[in-house]
Amino acid sequence: MAFFTSAINILQTLVVAIGAGLAVWGVINLLEGYGNDNPGAKSQGIKQLMAGGGVVLIGTQLIPLLSGLFG
Repeated sequence: MAFFTSAINILQTLVVAIGAGLAVWGVINLLEGYGNDNPGAKSQGIKQLMAGGGVVLIGTQLIPLLSGLFG
């Protein structure tokens, strides 16, 4: 059981880190789009920001529920 708990914690950390990285990349694209007055970069940035937030939400809310499957 300890193996599954450890694996779930590692998976949660990885998913949250990937989501946060995507969100940060989206913020950078969004700010670059505003700086250069580029609507395409602004659109891409907001999409990446929202996707990163969704991945972080999955990592924090759904992945801990996996521990109930093995317990």
